[in-house]
Amino acid sequence: MFPLKKYLSIAVLFFLLSCQNEMDEQVNTTQGTVTNASPLTSYLQRVAMVQTVEDNVIDGSTYCTIKPPYTVTVNNTQIAVNSPADYQKVIDNINASNSDDDVVKINFPVTMVYYNYIEKVIPNESDFNSLINYWNQYPDLLSKINGLNINYPITINIYNSASQAASSTSITSDKAFFNFIKDLTGSQYISLQYPISIVDYNNQTKSITSNLDFENAIKYAIDYCPENNIVTLDFTNTITNGSWQIPYYYADSDKTASYAGYSFTFKSDKTVIASKGASSETGQWDTKLQNGVREVQLNFNSDLLKKLNDNWKLFEFNNSLIRLRDVNSNTNYLYFEKN
Repeated sequence: MFPLKKYLSIAVLFFLLSCQNEMDEQVNTTQGTVTNASPLTSYLQRVAMVQTVEDNVIDGSTYCTIKPPYTVTVNNTQIAVNSPADYQKVIDNINASNSDDDVVKINFPVTMVYYNYIEKVIPNESDFNSLINYWNQYPDLLSKINGLNINYPITINIYNSASQAASSTSITSDKAFFNFIKDLTGSQYISLQYPISIVDYNNQTKSITSNLDFENAIKYAIDYCPENNIVTLDFTNTITNGSWQIPYYYADSDKTASYAGYSFTFKSDKTVIASKGASSETGQWDTKLQNGVREVQLNFNSDLLKKLNDNWKLFEFNNSLIRLRDVNSNTNYLYFEKN
């Protein structure tokens, strides 16, 4: 299922209880319904993740954070970290002189909070280093989307196609929203009750009135919030490095299965080779920046592969994942994942 625009009311959900076949058709046309497989759902879960980047000067990891209160020693000065506001004390001490070593020593034990709200007590420096080394093995793990804060509470309507039961729930915090999304099953269809108020990284309050509004606000945060751009990658170097598969392709409906087994290799001469088993086809690809937005064009000739032809807009990418979308009357998605 996919993110759509129109709000699916709780009244409509109850109406659909009596007719499963009508529900199957409705969720493909009603503007507002998403499932656990929808792109918007995964983006919202990342918005709701634990804030982990603010204390990077202390723990050096964007996938976990140290739970206050605790103390650190910087340049022989002990600093109490009782809240996020105290991170600035550490930064100020580091910046106070150019002649010291600026080593931040954590006074153990501390409690680490992972991006998914799991907590673990770390008793000593050795265990801490092992933890950070573990996270460093996954540099392309999609991290929290910073620079977008939801003003709670929000209301979510739910329809379970397996039990034909409709309900609604009030979400009051990031943690509750993260766990709600984590626990969604494949048979649950949800719709957010709009408008929803958010605060962007410029501390501006905005009203979100549709799923597309939300997705565009998330795209803005990904592009412009400095905390989301710690690592800078070159897109052309990334896409031409290795081969890729399609883990998700949505064009009016989910068509991912049609491209199972295909491998795509993007060449620096702007050819792209799509291969499956012993067969292959050579197409063309190109990319450019248009009004600050990166576009990716694909051009194939065969009946199946030419369905991918489009002037796609880049949503986000890293060394192992490229997410493209095309916003028209419906929003279509094409994802590439490193083989």
